[in-house]
Amino acid sequence: MVRCPYCQHPQDRVIDTREASDGLVIRRRRACLGCQRRYTTYERIDEIPLMVVKKGGRREAFDRSKVLKGLLLACQKRPVPALSLEKIADEVEERLMNSPNREMTSQEIGRFLMDRLIRIDKVAYLRFASVYLEFDDVSEFMREIQELFEDVQ
Repeated sequence: MVRCPYCQHPQDRVIDTREASDGLVIRRRRACLGCQRRYTTYERIDEIPLMVVKKGGRREAFDRSKVLKGLLLACQKRPVPALSLEKIADEVEERLMNSPNREMTSQEIGRFLMDRLIRIDKVAYLRFASVYLEFDDVSEFMREIQELFEDVQ
């Protein structure tokens, strides 16, 4: 049973159903019967889990919501449509699904996300990079900004 993410009401109605990610995912647009708000759910085939290899070598299951959360934080108060961030998260997940061993390092994922963010919003890119690259001081941050300016010109 799916509960409304806004009011936790247990009943909804499906407004629209579409295939996504080459038929691997079904996207359903729903309306809550309690609060009338709309939200989207995704149905995926349960397969071999997608894994992320962390810096210390530890493995954990890929969590798409973590990727989205990081992107949303970087894009907070920026003119970046949420659908663009959803698309980036979809691309990461698709890359993982298509990798031969269904795993990627967290560094590969981070670089992929930075590559996508720099194309859509430079400020969001810098925010994400400052956390991902773990800048120790302002000089490292300034060096990244300088490289960004050099690439623009």
